[in-house]
Amino acid sequence: MRPNRLRSIWQAGGAVVNGWLAIPNSFSAETMAHQGWDSLTIDLQHGVVDYQAMLTMLQAISTTATVPVVRVPWLEPGILMKTLDAGAYGVICPMVNNREEAQKLVAYTHYAPRGTRSFGPVRALLYSGADYPQHANDTIVTFAMIETAAALDNLDDILSVEGLDAIYIGPSDLSLALGCTPTFDDLDPKAAEAVDHILARAKAHGVVAGIHNGTPEAALKRIAKGFQFVTISSDARLMAAGAQAVVAKMRAGPAPKAGGAY
Repeated sequence: MRPNRLRSIWQAGGAVVNGWLAIPNSFSAETMAHQGWDSLTIDLQHGVVDYQAMLTMLQAISTTATVPVVRVPWLEPGILMKTLDAGAYGVICPMVNNREEAQKLVAYTHYAPRGTRSFGPVRALLYSGADYPQHANDTIVTFAMIETAAALDNLDDILSVEGLDAIYIGPSDLSLALGCTPTFDDLDPKAAEAVDHILARAKAHGVVAGIHNGTPEAALKRIAKGFQFVTISSDARLMAAGAQAVVAKMRAGPAPKAGGAY
């Protein structure tokens, strides 16, 4: 089976640099994949991506060594199983609040006897190899998102679930849950304290910790703290920021000549 580079990077003590895909387009996904990200996450929760678009985006990412990850809309067995069958090598599940939900997430993403995932890896076999069924349980990476007050209360119970590989912090939702301003990087003190607490408890349980960031500077600081999976911005935000920078420079330049030419 094709190795999962997420696991290889983590075993070497490194951090995965993850990109985020909200645009439902295979060409934009392919373009992002060729920029050197360790992994790319297709966002089915808040991105404007449906299952069919996700499939073509996974195919586009497969033109590179970038690891394909998908954030599913919710803790629901059908979409988790279909996402893995399509060839995702990691799944991020939002709003995991307690041990029972974490156990369900692990069950839905693992074949028996370790789980209840139904068998039918239609595209996963093409992406990973004919021996996928024998090695999928130990290769696929399962993330639970920690982003609610309930998840904080039940943090150690969640982190102790066998088969849960990683947690992923959604700073905006976590901030909202704690009565703070929703943002990625410059968190209110209460939310920042919660992030540090989640990281410390994940380390104590031997679970990889990931987090969403708005800027490379914030991501680098979080890697220095011990995060091993950092997302920076998204395809839509990066496109908007690049376009804004170009337009701003043009508006600040010399006035156009007659006929509108610069």
